[in-house]
Amino acid sequence: MKIVVVDGQGGRLGKMLVEQIKNTMPGEEVIAVGTNSIATAAMLKAGADSGATGENPVSVVCRKADVIMGPIGIVMADALLGEITPKMAAEISKSDAHKVLIPMNRCNTEIAGTAEMSMSEYVKLAVEKIYRLKAL
Repeated sequence: MKIVVVDGQGGRLGKMLVEQIKNTMPGEEVIAVGTNSIATAAMLKAGADSGATGENPVSVVCRKADVIMGPIGIVMADALLGEITPKMAAEISKSDAHKVLIPMNRCNTEIAGTAEMSMSEYVKLAVEKIYRLKAL
């Protein structure tokens, strides 16, 4: 399974996702795609198998992904303080990959029905979802 983790800003969420994926499913390929080099570096340091930065890598890598993970904002143009370009959001959204998105109640977007949880609790739930996908 090819798992793509997309994150921006400091890459904190992406780093947590990569660590949890590698601990839970050590043999799976994890590709880190950051909207900036700091986010990419954080995810690579956490154990991602490879990484790239920017708009074009999002387009290329998401075409071949089985799963795409990241904050909900990766499918919204101008989210993450403008780091998600309209092209990035479109490429992620139209990818055939299964998307597991973490609800982050920021960018003037709230997701009704989500529980108030810490980021680490959401990360654990997200990785459990892709672990179950692997079993299918």
